[in-house]
Amino acid sequence: MSQEAAVLFANEAFYLAFSMRDLKSMEELWSRDAPIACVHPGWRPLMGREEVMESWVTILGNPGSPTVEFRSARAFLYGDVACVLGYEVLQEGVLAATNTFVKEGVGWKLVHHHASPVADSPEFRETPPSRGPLM
Repeated sequence: MSQEAAVLFANEAFYLAFSMRDLKSMEELWSRDAPIACVHPGWRPLMGREEVMESWVTILGNPGSPTVEFRSARAFLYGDVACVLGYEVLQEGVLAATNTFVKEGVGWKLVHHHASPVADSPEFRETPPSRGPLM
């Protein structure tokens, strides 16, 4: 598997954990070695593993949290750092999202997630992209 494919796979795993409300998997996806941060839409920036994981406990434990589908993923690799940009499609609208990963051991781990509303929603294909080997 290429490094780009591995990063995109890690990104898909993040959204699978989100959609399945799987806190254990979500915790495993985030780096334990590097500093982490997260900006949820409308939230203040969260810094450090404790704050970030507490936010996921709240979000994933809330039955009213939205379902999210990630679309138009594009990966950018910079050595042992990678960013995936794309769109989070929710029932309420579309968010632009950036997920930043670092190479940790044999895989890629999240160090930063940022999602915010977009003024103009892009047009997507009618058929959602395949989830690949995760589904």
